[in-house]
Amino acid sequence: MSSSVAMSLPAADSSPAVLVVLVAAGAVGFALAFVLDWVVRRAGRRHEVAADVSRRGRRPLRITAVLLGLLVAANAAPHQDWTLALVRVLGVALIGGFAWLTAVAAFVLEDLALARYRTDVADNRHARRIRTQVTLVRRITTAVITIIAVAAILMTFPSVRVAGASIFASAGVVGIVAGLAAQTSLANVFAGMQLAFTDAIRVDDVVVVEEEWGRIEEITLTYVVVHIWDDRRMILPSTYFTTTPFQNWTRRESAVLGAVELDLDWTVPTDELRTQLHTVLDGTDLWDGRVAVLQVTDAVAGYVRVRVLVSGKDGPTVFDLRCLVREALVRWLREHSPAALPRTRVDAPYPDLFRKPGRLEQRRGDGTDGADGNRTNGNSTNGNRTDGGAAAGARTRAQPPDGDDARLFGGDPEAERRSRAFSETGETSKVSKVHNHTAR
Repeated sequence: MSSSVAMSLPAADSSPAVLVVLVAAGAVGFALAFVLDWVVRRAGRRHEVAADVSRRGRRPLRITAVLLGLLVAANAAPHQDWTLALVRVLGVALIGGFAWLTAVAAFVLEDLALARYRTDVADNRHARRIRTQVTLVRRITTAVITIIAVAAILMTFPSVRVAGASIFASAGVVGIVAGLAAQTSLANVFAGMQLAFTDAIRVDDVVVVEEEWGRIEEITLTYVVVHIWDDRRMILPSTYFTTTPFQNWTRRESAVLGAVELDLDWTVPTDELRTQLHTVLDGTDLWDGRVAVLQVTDAVAGYVRVRVLVSGKDGPTVFDLRCLVREALVRWLREHSPAALPRTRVDAPYPDLFRKPGRLEQRRGDGTDGADGNRTNGNSTNGNRTDGGAAAGARTRAQPPDGDDARLFGGDPEAERRSRAFSETGETSKVSKVHNHTAR
């Protein structure tokens, strides 16, 4: 019994020594990581790749080196009651550290690929395609590394290892169930990969979706972010761009055309307006010099439609150019050709009712009282004259009093004829009969 106690005492007394060894191992690992990082930073003064490695990998390198030193020391130290749990924790943390370093290495390689293609040039379509694909590959790489790291961590536990073997044995059934449950998510994932590698859309493409004009800001595995022109963000699932038609203004090139339409009067001087258009375009750097067309595309409903086509290097530039041309042409029409501005014409169906030369002078010479249309030089009852004869009656009816010439169905022979034509009974008034008898 005494011998067994003697053998257990050194193990119990070695705990401080184990702690000292662990601290020393962690310090050595940190020192090695610091020296390696110093060497990489020195190389980064001449090489951008080394500088990127130092900037991204400094922290994960130090953490991983310390964890590795602690794990090696814990396995080499005498066994203690707490060392087994410490080894397991350090092993899990070390797996995470190596996954972090792997992700950093992948990011550095992707940044190296992106550095070869500049996006700050006029024609950057190929560079934007590479950027879109690399960005998506980075997300896929991060997801794969994370999944592998989590799986490796779980496999360090014996119970999880047994459960994993059972899952692999029934992988077919589990796969079908998981596929049905995540059908929408998987569809978005595959749609995101399709968008990136089929070159349907790219980052910074100018698109029109849901009647909104904007720019592709971000493409992920499951959704796409569209930056609307007024700084709003529209989030659309990846499947939207594979199942719904949309406009891509920069599919092949960034240069696009813009249209300005004006509804003007028929008297618009198109030649002078076309000259003014070229004057405006020559005075701005928004126009790229390719297209400048002014045409009359329609002439219906009392207006002529003038359409102006202009071109610019990209969508935002063409938008500003359209606004500039529209304002300049409207200002020129208002100042130099106001008759060409839109107007509405109303033509009377019977113009002779509103204007007859000499009627006013004749009416004034007939001596009418201007109140009820009856003459004052004879007795009258109910509008019938009892004196003056047929000639006077004809003269009175031929020259109606003030205000009667504004009537459509009375006031002159033509109006009386229309009254008979539109009458349902065909009867005429006594005044009409007297007038017809006088006329005969």
